[in-house]
Amino acid sequence: MKMSHKSTNDRLVYMANQIAKFFAHEPAAQAAQSVENHIRRFWEPKMRHAIIAYLEAGGQGLNETAFDAINLLREHAQPA
Repeated sequence: MKMSHKSTNDRLVYMANQIAKFFAHEPAAQAAQSVENHIRRFWEPKMRHAIIAYLEAGGQGLNETAFDAINLLREHAQPA
């Protein structure tokens, strides 16, 4: 059974928020960098593209650290 677009986004948001909670003991800027690094290293490109697109559509439901991390991921994904 194929997951719907909404449930895929919900799952990605949940995962990003969980990763952000793991790094919550770090200062905010460092936590965002740690989350961005984790997502860049361990998520498949399709998942990274999907969460960036979700952020660009408003990013509803992402906690502050996850939002900042996805924004960093988006910035690093832009061609130089």
